[in-house]
Amino acid sequence: MEMSKKPVYKLTLSAVFVALATVLSLIKVVKMPLGGSVTLLSMLPIVMISAMLGLKWGIGSAFVYSLIQLFLGIAMDGLLGWGLTPVMLVGTILLDYIVAFTVLGIAGIFAKKGYAGICGGVALAVVLRFLSHFLSGFVIFKNLEQFEIFGSLFTNRPVLYSLAYNGAYMLPELIITVVGAAVLFKLPQIKKLMA
Repeated sequence: MEMSKKPVYKLTLSAVFVALATVLSLIKVVKMPLGGSVTLLSMLPIVMISAMLGLKWGIGSAFVYSLIQLFLGIAMDGLLGWGLTPVMLVGTILLDYIVAFTVLGIAGIFAKKGYAGICGGVALAVVLRFLSHFLSGFVIFKNLEQFEIFGSLFTNRPVLYSLAYNGAYMLPELIITVVGAAVLFKLPQIKKLMA
């Protein structure tokens, strides 16, 4: 049996990549005032797992990563101290953590179509993460005073607010992640791992 087909190899590679993604998520290039940030390629290791090892490993690893991000959100960002109602808190945990980071695991959905499929799958995964954050901003945070942070333009316009706020950090994340994947998946070493 080839080494790259063994479950222990896949588990080890996934664990290393989840750990790498976690460390990279702590390197914040831009931090938004109400949550969210542009990081140093933190999603790239997660989407690589999916592209290299398949959807099962990608979604499983992304789910583990979502739990780690939730823990970091509680421990470092004070999620439990935001003054959210229990319903808002559960919604935030689901949409801004569990769903948002787990959807990154589908990045490998088009991997069999080659390089373009990998890049397309990575872009799709990041767009789905954005949509999860957008939905959270629109549904959960639409009635909070925080909408006034960017001025009166966004007052009583939760769709516009959520689009602008979440787009402000997710668009750079999308570009950085897709460019990172495009560069890495051209490398002979990564192609060898994929073979």
